[in-house]
Amino acid sequence: MRETRHRRRRRAVLAGIVLALGAGGGFWAFHAAGSAPKIPTATVKRGAFVDWVKLQGQVKAADSQIISAPYRAGDLRILKLVPTGSHVKKGDVVVEFDATQLRQTIAQDRVAVKTAEAQMEQAKAQASLKEQKDLTAVQKAGYNVESARLDASQSEIVSRIQGAESELKLTDAKENLSAAQTQLAADRAADEATIGGSREALAEAEYQLREDERELGELTLRAPMTGVVTLLNTNWNAGGPFGTPQPFKPGDRVWAGAPIAELPNLSTLEVSARVDETERGQLAEGQHAVLRFSAVPDRTFTGHIAQISRLASIDFSGGWPFPRNFEVRLALDQSDPRLQPNMQGTVRIEAGRVANAILIPAQAVFSVNGERVAYVREGSAFSARQIVVAQESGGQAMVAKGLEPGDKVALEKPPGVS
Repeated sequence: MRETRHRRRRRAVLAGIVLALGAGGGFWAFHAAGSAPKIPTATVKRGAFVDWVKLQGQVKAADSQIISAPYRAGDLRILKLVPTGSHVKKGDVVVEFDATQLRQTIAQDRVAVKTAEAQMEQAKAQASLKEQKDLTAVQKAGYNVESARLDASQSEIVSRIQGAESELKLTDAKENLSAAQTQLAADRAADEATIGGSREALAEAEYQLREDERELGELTLRAPMTGVVTLLNTNWNAGGPFGTPQPFKPGDRVWAGAPIAELPNLSTLEVSARVDETERGQLAEGQHAVLRFSAVPDRTFTGHIAQISRLASIDFSGGWPFPRNFEVRLALDQSDPRLQPNMQGTVRIEAGRVANAILIPAQAVFSVNGERVAYVREGSAFSARQIVVAQESGGQAMVAKGLEPGDKVALEKPPGVS
């Protein structure tokens, strides 16, 4: 009986020890599971893989008016300039140049016109006085000729001596008349030349005044239509980073004909991008595009390639040395009043599509010893599996071998797994 009680007591003690060990093992297992790092995963899916070509784009207007400095002006310095993004109506002032010197020149021009007018009037008055004097002399000489002729006609009834004297007087009178007529003609020619010179001087002074007044009018550039002003990056003397041009600003000097601002037709907005020759062959007109602009963060736009340049051109926005690449023009499928010219954005062009592909996030692809691997979850652990990636684009990887839909792959490398 004692032996039976002793055995029961031993069994109870052993059972307690087993329970205690089991509880301890469960605690440590729970503690280990709780301390294990949590690895984010993604499920391998089957779907359409899109090959995206990503570019940087800029909003432009297909139809716009360029506001340029006048070509026939002299030294130009900007006095006033509306800031970019300003809404203007047709006829509003966009650019005003300093006209201080030109106004002084116009004042001198007006003085020159008044002086030329006075000189011409003086020449006319002097010519008129000389004309009256010469006409009086001609009339007097003509009268003397008639009087001498009358005396000479009486030579038959007077003495021979008196008749000879009368003939001499008639001859002298005729010579005086001829001289007076010659003087009249000479004075008229001289006066006409003097007046003609004064008239030409006046015309030249008036022409210079008109030209300077026209130039004064050109020193104020007005909006040719209603729209939003965009200042152009055409001031190469602004000293921007890496020598890039900057917009003009008040106080800057401008060369004749320099483009200063653009007034776009907002109904003709499009996007311009540049593509390198290595990616040019992947693009074609009509390809679908997805566009996003930092200034309109809450909206995604769609569009398509409208045109690709046939020849490469210099990209002045690409930094020094300026690269040669191709221009891509994209038409927008939607409009938005917040879109303005010169806004920057990202352009993703659908260059190709593979249906029913096996897809994983690109960040689930790792490189180990030169091989592409994915870490596949198997139960509570991860194992490295070699995979073949056919292509990557837009944050996705198309897997040709090594994974199946439904597999769970790690988005971070699990610790301790090689």
